[in-house]
Amino acid sequence: MNSLGDIWKQVLALCKTEVSDVMYTMWLEPLQFYKLDGETAVFTVNADFKKNIILSKFSDLLKRSFESVIGFSVEIDVIVNQAADEENTESQKTVKEEKTEEAEKEPEKTGPVKKNASSFTFDSFVVGQSNMFAYEIAKKVAADPGLHNPFLIYGNSGLGKTHLLYAIYNEIKRKDPGAIIIYETAEKFLSEFMNSLNEKNTQPFKNKYRNVDALLIDDIQMMRSGQSTQEEFFHTFNALHQAGKQIVLTSDVPPKELMGFDERLKTRFEMGLIADIRTPDIETRKNIVKNKSRELGITLNDNAIDHIATKIKNNIRQIEGTLNKIEAYTKLYKRSLTLEEIQVIVRDVVDIHLPVDDIAQKTINVVSEVYGITPDEIKSKSRTQTVSTARNVCMYVIKTVTNITLIKTGEYFGKNHATVINSINNVELEMKSNQTFRNLVNDIIRQVKETM
Repeated sequence: MNSLGDIWKQVLALCKTEVSDVMYTMWLEPLQFYKLDGETAVFTVNADFKKNIILSKFSDLLKRSFESVIGFSVEIDVIVNQAADEENTESQKTVKEEKTEEAEKEPEKTGPVKKNASSFTFDSFVVGQSNMFAYEIAKKVAADPGLHNPFLIYGNSGLGKTHLLYAIYNEIKRKDPGAIIIYETAEKFLSEFMNSLNEKNTQPFKNKYRNVDALLIDDIQMMRSGQSTQEEFFHTFNALHQAGKQIVLTSDVPPKELMGFDERLKTRFEMGLIADIRTPDIETRKNIVKNKSRELGITLNDNAIDHIATKIKNNIRQIEGTLNKIEAYTKLYKRSLTLEEIQVIVRDVVDIHLPVDDIAQKTINVVSEVYGITPDEIKSKSRTQTVSTARNVCMYVIKTVTNITLIKTGEYFGKNHATVINSINNVELEMKSNQTFRNLVNDIIRQVKETM
């Protein structure tokens, strides 16, 4: 490694494997590695509260990661930008110089991030009753950008939202190769904006996202964690909408159920057309299997198609993953697989999930992050309102997403069977009377299920 930048890139890569995407994007990726002063790694941030969070929440992780990369332990120190500017050391210049050339370039007009994005077209999208409306509106949006503006597609993960987003992109580009279209995930938007704030230069960011013919943002729900990012997206949205430029968004829930979003943004999202994509029925799943197997050049008989479509019900990506695995085995064995062999592959895909203990711990981790407390506090005997509510939510979520018994659930928290029942009942009652709380709990359930 020949620079501080090389060290920091490897440290960041290690850190990313141990925290959630949101935490990484919000706190670690924007960090400026200032210098390595002896055995102390020094960082700069632009606010005191960020310094406190980095030192209290991420110090141990950074120490471990640095030791893995450079071979010896370091201490972590964080200073605000003003202090770093006064010193103006040569090492600070070294890190910043690595970004200078890229920062001075004309903002890139990015397209789809997937290498095979061109294969996601309307023709390759399998249409059924569960996605017909979203499909038809997507085609109209691509044919006449600005007609339905904004257009928001929502539904669970793995049902085809991103496919339609790419299809819109590809169709607009086919009709008008000179069109400036940006496809981006909400996390990338958030990350780029936070970096522009840290560099104290937001104009290139604004130029990039506000001077387009169409803006396609995937997984908009991931923008819930940043008020400043939401404020910027609000103004970007207004600028594009007023100019008649097409905006297309995807989300895992309808706008009214988006947690942590400003009401102004929610109402903007509801201005145009909203379409949902539901779990496909058995016939649609069969057609998906047939379509994908043709693309891969593999032959499946009706029994194999029926088995795959019957067993894999809720996630198109699992169907595609199964067929990719069948293709790999077909090439390896140089023959078609038997039904029994396909059944084994399907069983492996369907049965892949975390052990229940891991799911319970994942639930505790997600809830602790949402409520701003530690997992240990949830497991403690604390009776403060925040901790008690978080603990009750954990019990409810565990009961909802697993088959863990209530007695076993109580053991995670040192509670008896009756207490667990009472805690779950309290959550259910609050969910019935409190829409915000209900949305929050459902959002936690979705996050936990994504790990299963």
